Amino acid sequence: MTKGRRTDFVPRGVQPQQQAGGGQAGMMAKLQQMQDEMKKTQEALETELVNVTAAGGAINMVITGHQRLQSIKIDPALVDPNDIAMLEDSLVAAVNNAILASQEHAAKRLESVTGGISIPGLT
Repeated sequence: MTKGRRTDFVPRGVQPQQQAGGGQAGMMAKLQQMQDEMKKTQEALETELVNVTAAGGAINMVITGHQRLQSIKIDPALVDPNDIAMLEDSLVAAVNNAILASQEHAAKRLESVTGGISIPGLT
């Protein structure tokens, strides 16, 4: 027996495919799988709907996971012809809230795919 490093040593908890050499192919397969799941999730977000209420429930909006507004319902009591500015401000706030809710929904869905790994440009 010659002195030197053992070539057959595997630390506890490390699977053989995690070792140098064969591990790279396993990592590439995992990345490809993550990419496929990411694509499916992005496609699903296009049709997933988020319901948002604002102005004390007087405004209801539905927005997709791709930040596409689907509908706006306004309680007629909120419409005051003498105070259009208040309605406009309420709509701006409601739309901003809907976009934020949609972005948070998309981030949660994508985080479930990436396992919390931050990948710039995906959300």
